[in-house]
Amino acid sequence: MLDNNKFKGLRRQLSISLKEKGITNLNILKAIELVPRHFYMETGLETFAYEDKAFPIAANQTISQPYTVAFQTELLGLNKGQKVLEVGTGSGYQTSILLNLGYKVYTIERQLELYRRTSSLFKRTGDRPKKIIFGDGYNGYADAAPYDAILVTAGAHEVPRILMSQLKKMK
Repeated sequence: MLDNNKFKGLRRQLSISLKEKGITNLNILKAIELVPRHFYMETGLETFAYEDKAFPIAANQTISQPYTVAFQTELLGLNKGQKVLEVGTGSGYQTSILLNLGYKVYTIERQLELYRRTSSLFKRTGDRPKKIIFGDGYNGYADAAPYDAILVTAGAHEVPRILMSQLKKMK
């Protein structure tokens, strides 16, 4: 895994582009600049990593468009040190952004191939989620509940009540 000035410059350009598209949280924009998205993509696609597009990854899934990652993260409205459950680890890029912001991240992936790849990648990148769980995120992860926020990056027809029950009660 190689990062260089070219990729750093492309991340800076991506951050500027996301700001122009309406992302206002400067910490998120900084995280976009710091996290090497090409680490989370298939090797043959790394030259496209800093385009604001989704791309295929293993298990017929996709790495989300950077704007989507930034927008979802901004909607969480969290502060450093708060706890988030991410349902749908995928490539691990969103996880890395959340970790870079100082959130305590628990992440669940149901595709075994992605779970294995991402677990291995986290070891190489130094990303340290509180827990990486292999399983169906529909049931959340009650062992660490309650969460300040739950980010569902996987498709769902409805919000499972069990996930709602794992959120901290609003005051």
